Amino acid sequence: MIRDITIGQYYPAESLLHRLDPRVKFVGTLIYIVSLFVMNSWGYLLGTAFLIGVILLSKVPFSFMIRGLKSIVVLLVITMTLNVLLTPGRVIWQWGILRVTWEGLALAGRMGIRLIYLILGASLMTLTTTPNKLTDAMESLMKPLNKIHVPVHEIAMMMSIALRFIPILLEETDKIMKAQMARGADFDSGGLIKKVKAMVPLLVPLFVSAFRRANDLALAMEARCYHGGEGRTQMKPLRYQKRDWLAYSFLLVYLAASIVIGVVLKW
Repeated sequence: MIRDITIGQYYPAESLLHRLDPRVKFVGTLIYIVSLFVMNSWGYLLGTAFLIGVILLSKVPFSFMIRGLKSIVVLLVITMTLNVLLTPGRVIWQWGILRVTWEGLALAGRMGIRLIYLILGASLMTLTTTPNKLTDAMESLMKPLNKIHVPVHEIAMMMSIALRFIPILLEETDKIMKAQMARGADFDSGGLIKKVKAMVPLLVPLFVSAFRRANDLALAMEARCYHGGEGRTQMKPLRYQKRDWLAYSFLLVYLAASIVIGVVLKW
């Protein structure tokens, strides 16, 4: 389960999506998330076609991406169950205070699709973009906020470090689990409550490791005379290419089509 989380990991490959400017991928991810919440009914076909096309362009194995959905199975089941049982409408089954409605089933289906597509879309951005490029993209996109004294560089740096630490902490957790299993710990048997209790002994060594890594990172940044973003320059400044402007045009067409299908036509 720990190794199944794909958000924050980078998958190296030679693809068009990897070569795109990170700002395009960041904006594209936001546009895709917005489109998921304006779509209705047939609009999901457009979102599905868009997602499949982008996955094919990324050359990231589909099995590798699907693996990341295992970590949200519990959240997905809880979300869909609550929508099925708590949405009023035409009742198709009832037992006491519990009832299932047609409207609840439809809403649960839409919420499940949105959650799955949300995870896949967000994973694509991190799988095809290195943390350093993500930092540069966020800093460039938020640069106008410098005029109102928002610490743009520091915010981008914190988000980049957080993304970079996700796979590191997952790997550390996996090592701790294997070490404790070699000493007789059991993380698989029993019910949900027992499994949660079995995870508690992982927290202390994991937090100790996280704080140690954070301290090492702080010392390394200080040793390299890092004092924030003021006066800093980039070794590889971001520059838009022709393919990036074409990607922006395609994203605008996709967003417009999503709004027309989901809001205007209401198919």
